[in-house]
Amino acid sequence: SLLLTLMAAVLTRTRAVPVPSALSAHPDARDCDMAQFKTLAPQELQAFRKARDAFEDSHLPKDHNCPSPLFPRPWDLRQLQVWERPVALQAELALTLRVLGTMANSTLGDVLDQPLHTLGHIQSQLQACAPAQPTAGPRPQGRHRHRLSHWLQRLQQAPEKESPACLQASVTFNLLRLLVRDLKCVASGHLCV
Repeated sequence: SLLLTLMAAVLTRTRAVPVPSALSAHPDARDCDMAQFKTLAPQELQAFRKARDAFEDSHLPKDHNCPSPLFPRPWDLRQLQVWERPVALQAELALTLRVLGTMANSTLGDVLDQPLHTLGHIQSQLQACAPAQPTAGPRPQGRHRHRLSHWLQRLQQAPEKESPACLQASVTFNLLRLLVRDLKCVASGHLCV
């Protein structure tokens, strides 16, 4: 009976060991809680809608003469491997925070306080969760192989290639997609298909 008790204890401990996911490979993964972002509170989403609407009312480029959108329709994180999605989202967040940060110094300052705070929190959680290196798995083939590097390059070059007004418009109109689709996809990990 003592042997059975010891075996039961060992089996219980063995089953309790968590299986690492693509977002818990980082050394600080114990601080990782991306699941909290599968859905955002209605008041947080409302703050982002209010910021977008305020931008439309006061800062929308009048000539609408912007080149192709920075975040085109095919921009869908599900097209990337699971380990690539947080990398793409980090780049998207970095550009968004940079652009909205410069806009916060304008008349939109009060409207952007809550969105900037929320985006900063998301970015810090994402950094705690992001894998230090790609996890093992099949490598994408053909045109999918370079999608992540193409997207990262596009985001990195945007401040030099886009006018400030077009860059602000692209980032502002992408806010809800970032929160509702991209963030939710990264928070869902392998379940985002």
